[in-house]
Amino acid sequence: MQENNPIENKKEQIAGEIADTVYLSSAYLAPVQYYSKLMHYKQVYLEAHCNYVKQTYRTRCDIAGANSTLTLSIPVDKGDMIKCPTKGIKISYDTDWQRLHWKSIESAYRTSPFFDYYEDDFRPFYEKKWNFLFDFNIEIQELILSLLSIDIKIQQTHTYKKDFASNELDLREIIHPKKSINADQQFEVIPYYQVFQEKLGFLPNLSIIDLLFNMGNEARLVLRNSWQPSSNIII
Repeated sequence: MQENNPIENKKEQIAGEIADTVYLSSAYLAPVQYYSKLMHYKQVYLEAHCNYVKQTYRTRCDIAGANSTLTLSIPVDKGDMIKCPTKGIKISYDTDWQRLHWKSIESAYRTSPFFDYYEDDFRPFYEKKWNFLFDFNIEIQELILSLLSIDIKIQQTHTYKKDFASNELDLREIIHPKKSINADQQFEVIPYYQVFQEKLGFLPNLSIIDLLFNMGNEARLVLRNSWQPSSNIII
């Protein structure tokens, strides 16, 4: 495997071959952009050994509330987050966040076309308790991949990866709630029906559950069309 300076390596990806392997961060009910990668890359690695960072998709997702975008966040045990790898972060149950999240999801999507169809699949994630955030995210991701009929084996990293070959793409910090989706030229926003669209307009790149609850099996078509097979990632 070719090893280079990370910045130079990303530049090489822009000019060189299209990557067939992607590295992603763990994510809670990740956005449409994230799942478009899971549908199209041959090999996917989840970063398990990076230090925990606040305010990322690791602990949060965005859904369509009745009046605006609503962010749901999973609380975690404080501990020594600076030195703790993401895989070691524990979920906090000091507040009843599961009840609050499920109540918000029900309120947002009860009238969507496919909520009743998927309700029993998702409800257990807001009743059972998980110790580690990473494990919770993996299990809910596996459910979503199954519902989308995406057959891919996702592997975890064994160490924190710094250098990437020309056929590998590092999107661990590109897919981020505080970064513009325009930084990812492989992703095109494809509008689809949303419950509150007449009131709010189309809200792009919400959690994958927004796409599932509104579009059902047609979610796959949206994910397929959102994929732009280009190696261009803006640095």
